[in-house]
Amino acid sequence: MHNVLPIFKRELRGYFDSPVAYVVITAFLLVTGWFFTTNFFVVAQADLRVIFSIIPFIFLFFTPAITMKLISEEKRGGTMELLVTMPISEGAIIVGKYLAALALLVASILPTIVYLITVAFLGDVDPGPAIGGYLGLILMGAAYLAIGTFGSSLSDSQVIAFIVSFFITFMFFLLDKILFLLPTFLVSWVEYLSIESHFQNISRGVVDSRDLIYYLSLIGIALYFASRSLAARRWR
Repeated sequence: MHNVLPIFKRELRGYFDSPVAYVVITAFLLVTGWFFTTNFFVVAQADLRVIFSIIPFIFLFFTPAITMKLISEEKRGGTMELLVTMPISEGAIIVGKYLAALALLVASILPTIVYLITVAFLGDVDPGPAIGGYLGLILMGAAYLAIGTFGSSLSDSQVIAFIVSFFITFMFFLLDKILFLLPTFLVSWVEYLSIESHFQNISRGVVDSRDLIYYLSLIGIALYFASRSLAARRWR
């Protein structure tokens, strides 16, 4: 895993040497800013609830857009064959690329601290839910990015990678929305698998070990499957 850092730097440089990072960050801030200012000026409410409620939905489109090129572009351009023949493990490739995507996600979220400062000037801010909300957003985004990395490892088409990643993340997003359709004995199991139910727990300012274990497990499983998908290519 000692090769993770060079892969990370290479991928992060690729984001910021092209318009990708700037377009993604700008689009993210424009959408979240529109919802925040609308809530502020139209509804006359200065709080972060609208941000913490809309960003999980934005992530459904935002995270696959970040990850769709991670592996698929390498496959399409033929550079993946070069990478897998080098003394670099599949795990190092996946983790390095994933961490670069995560860095871009965090770079997109950080400017929204301006909303927190604005709310703090205009009213009282409960630090527990505010800190929990941002922690929850990063954990949720990290889980979505891991799923997107796996989706990108399945195809050399960025479009297919986006669709696969969106479909999987959307399934996790929907789970807590269909609980009323399920028999009682399944509700607790499906609710635990729901990615947003864990976000809601953390955003209330209560960081439970079960929520952390859920996110870390989901990230680990998705990245493991991505590395196995890449390993399968080495032996073809």
